[in-house]
Amino acid sequence: MVARRWRNLIGASGALALAAMLWFNYSAVLPLIIDDWGLSGFDAGLVYSAFQVGYLLLVVPVGMVSDRYDPRYVIASGATVAALSSIGFALFAAGTLSGSVLRFVAGVGVAGVYVPGMRYVSASFDADRGRAMGIYVGTFSAASGASFVLASWVGSTSGWPVAIGVTSLLALLAPAVILLVGRPPVSADDERDADPEPRREGIDLRILSNPRYLLTVSTYSAHNWELYGVRNWLPAFLASTAAVAGTANPAATAGLLAGAMTAVGAVGNVFGGTLSDRIGRPTVIAAGLTLSGTVSLLISGLRWLPLWALTGVVLVYGIVITVDSAPTSTMITEVVDDGRVGSALAIQAFVGTLPGIVAPVLFGAAVDHSGYGLAFQTLGVAAFVGVGTVVLVRSQFDIETNAMASSD
Repeated sequence: MVARRWRNLIGASGALALAAMLWFNYSAVLPLIIDDWGLSGFDAGLVYSAFQVGYLLLVVPVGMVSDRYDPRYVIASGATVAALSSIGFALFAAGTLSGSVLRFVAGVGVAGVYVPGMRYVSASFDADRGRAMGIYVGTFSAASGASFVLASWVGSTSGWPVAIGVTSLLALLAPAVILLVGRPPVSADDERDADPEPRREGIDLRILSNPRYLLTVSTYSAHNWELYGVRNWLPAFLASTAAVAGTANPAATAGLLAGAMTAVGAVGNVFGGTLSDRIGRPTVIAAGLTLSGTVSLLISGLRWLPLWALTGVVLVYGIVITVDSAPTSTMITEVVDDGRVGSALAIQAFVGTLPGIVAPVLFGAAVDHSGYGLAFQTLGVAAFVGVGTVVLVRSQFDIETNAMASSD
């Protein structure tokens, strides 16, 4: 029989994989939507950021709810709302306003999937938590990559509404997966020996006086600035390169490369999470952000590369940009009390989503003003800011360790 904690991981990851099919389907067909609606870079960024705003507004409440109740039902409800709204985008969206409203509601739904799933997984694992979180977050990367490939291919042959509709229908299967495969996270037959802490109502603001927590959230915010800027704009950037523009179907080729870049992020997540179990979270996070930030600063200058070389750069980018993701979320669960993990992850997601809202809009404005060179520089700088905050996290660990040694 499959161990209960692995059933929970499979259920949460499966539901996330299906829900993630609609997370970036707009980005996958962005070149087609820009042409159809006549969007500026700024307007295109607004439609994307509306999704992030919806996510932002609900992520803290659902984090609190997942601390108090079975996260499976939160996940199932959120996935349903997200899928129906995204189907509505495919059927009714006709411009910046209607597209933004429907993407906003989809973001509200997805807020009920991602963070409650992290809470659910972290409650099931202790010693292997980094690896488990790496698998969970890596599933998101793999599914998002598959969505890029599927949506761009369907969009190039049947139009962007069909592409968004197909990927959104898959998300309707997520509730069945989490409810049929997963098990309640806490019960009398829980596999862990220790009794769970009593659930707390509301958010304990003492979390905000924890310097390690605040610095880790800052690191996550820098990571998201870079990640969401890249994932929203990469297809459009690739379509503008000589190598991709010279292919028979530039939109499909750009979507395929962006999908591959996102999918290989699963490798970075699992590798980063597993390695952080062995050599420490801060070390892995700093290394990942340094590598991804370097690529962000350089990639626009490499647009002259032939297709095979550009593909190699994009795949490396996809791996290194996710190495820090799972270790950062795992570290959040370790610097707060167990009974506050859901709320801590929710605040992390709330604060970390703010850059995810701003970055695509600023990126689009930079493209309108000066082209992709300046736009990618805004992402690289953010990554190196994250390196600085995680170094401070490491110093906090050292201070506490030295203080404990002195007391002994």
